[in-house]
Parts: sequence; C-alpha cells; structure tokens
Amino acid sequence: MKLVWTKELSAGNAVIDSDHKNLIALINGIEHAIRARDYSVISQAFELLEGWLCAHFANEEKIARAVKFDFSKHKHAQQYSLRELQYLRNELVGKKDIWSESALKPYPHFLRRWMTEHIIKVDMPMKPMLQALDYKFWPGCKEGETNYAAGYAASLYLQIFDTPTPYRA
Repeated sequence: MKLVWTKELSAGNAVIDSDHKNLIALINGIEHAIRARDYSVISQAFELLEGWLCAHFANEEKIARAVKFDFSKHKHAQQYSLRELQYLRNELVGKKDIWSESALKPYPHFLRRWMTEHIIKVDMPMKPMLQALDYKFWPGCKEGETNYAAGYAASLYLQIFDTPTPYRA
C-alpha cells in the first residue's frame, strides 16, 4: 500500500511540505523495489533517500532556527532516523539472495510508519509557528518575495552535492 500525501500532513511551510512529498515518493519507490526483490535498486534508492533526508533535515533546521523553534530534540530525532534507515538498508541489501515473502513483509510497513511518524511527531510541533508566516517562508527572504524558491534550490543543491553526508566518507 502506497504512502499518500494529504493536507493533514502539511507542516505549514512550502519547503518542508515539498521535501516531505519527495521523501514519500522515494519511500514508495523503495517499497516497489522491495516487492520486486531488486536489491541493487534498493541500495541506490536508500542512498538517494538518505541524501534527500540530509538536505531535508538541514532545511528544517534552518527554518526552525529562523522561527526560534527549539531544535535540540528535533535534531536528535533526525540523527536517530538516519541511523535507523541505514541499518534497514544494510539489512535488506545483506539478504539479497535469501528473501522470503515473510522476511520482506515488515520493511514497507516500517518505512510508511517511519515517514508518517516523522511528519506527525517530529515536524508538527513546528506547525503553529510556521502558520504565523507566509506559506512560502524561507529564511533570508522577505514575506511575499517570490525568490524564496531560488534561495531554497541553491541551498538544496549545496546540501546534496557540496557537503558531506553522514553516510558518505
């Protein structure tokens, strides 16, 4: 069963919501690869997911700091999430030739539950602060400016391609 974005999952910010939509699509892709038992795609998809998560977490931190949201628990939850997903990827790829239907069954459920819990439990506490701002708020841009997306895109590019991520040496 695919994970589907709904308005109830909105954190109240275009950047965070867009990141979440992309992460949901990646998780759905991983679920498809698991069902197809394509371990090479699973490994690549998890690496892509981890890269997007690092960028997303950096975006959340930048926004949280700009709205003066206490980020300490949030950051801890993010680091734990990355370790959990890395463990899951290693476990799945390690079982590449010995997958049984019953052995694979919990993984898609875990990923859907993880993503939903991340949004609801970790990100939603920021929502009241974000709703007080323009939906397209991005730190450093004035309310109503349309160039927030350019700043966000540049930031995202740098996060993905120019900074080391926790899963790469």
